[in-house]
Amino acid sequence: MTAEDEQLVLHARDVKFDWAALPMHWVPGEPQVTHTINVLHLALPEGERWFVEVFKQAVPLIRDERLKADVLGFIGQEAVHAEAHDGAATHLEAAGVPMRPFIAQMEWLFRKLLGDRDLTGRAAEEWLVERLGIVAAIEHYTAFLGQWVLDAPLEDAGADPVMLDLLRWHGAEEVEHRSVAFDLFMHLDGRYTRRVRSMAAVTPVLAWVFARGTRYLMHNDPTRPGRASLRGYRRAAKRGLLPSGRQLLREIRPYFRKSYHPTETGSTEQAVTYLASSPAARAAG
Repeated sequence: MTAEDEQLVLHARDVKFDWAALPMHWVPGEPQVTHTINVLHLALPEGERWFVEVFKQAVPLIRDERLKADVLGFIGQEAVHAEAHDGAATHLEAAGVPMRPFIAQMEWLFRKLLGDRDLTGRAAEEWLVERLGIVAAIEHYTAFLGQWVLDAPLEDAGADPVMLDLLRWHGAEEVEHRSVAFDLFMHLDGRYTRRVRSMAAVTPVLAWVFARGTRYLMHNDPTRPGRASLRGYRRAAKRGLLPSGRQLLREIRPYFRKSYHPTETGSTEQAVTYLASSPAARAAG
């Protein structure tokens, strides 16, 4: 870890978002961009609550007090993230987009497939570290997306400022705590084969969630904007409004190096600077 990261104390921030004026296509003229990013409101609340539960189970096993403090800070931040995205999902539901059917699939994924099992002793610990490896792999992507949204020219495309603040506040905290899941996994297990296996499993599932979620939202958008398409994605990525396939592939490779550490991804200074100025955090304070 860098000296900058060693001085960072993770904590949850109160935030307040007013969705009353949010348009259906909060990136004007870009329904596919809007709904690709809206997939976060479908998937993240359940995923982040699952992160919290898995990390709570790991806390008694942590032997390093600094890491334990980071984990507790992570838990607090992820709980607030889930509530914030729930608020956006509730607004979209009220605006005529049926969110529950897709959210139910996310509930099955995290509560059933990846949930607790009737295990004890060593088997329970193995299932715990298996899930910690999955969280670490997912957090690799969320750190990348967090840095991406801090840099993306979404305001130049006219993105709604409240939604943009939600994304950048959340993205900045993902960059801020990007090392915690990885460090916890390495502390309790750290097997390279498990790390590789987790990333190999997570990557196609995340791609499926975003592709399926985008199609679902476009299909159920009451304004009938048409179908999601690969061509539309590539056009948006070329303008910097969505991450490009090349960016994603470039981000995957470092994770497979044995020497990799998440501090290689993103800028803590940029993240903390945004968090100090976030309108939602300032309004809540």
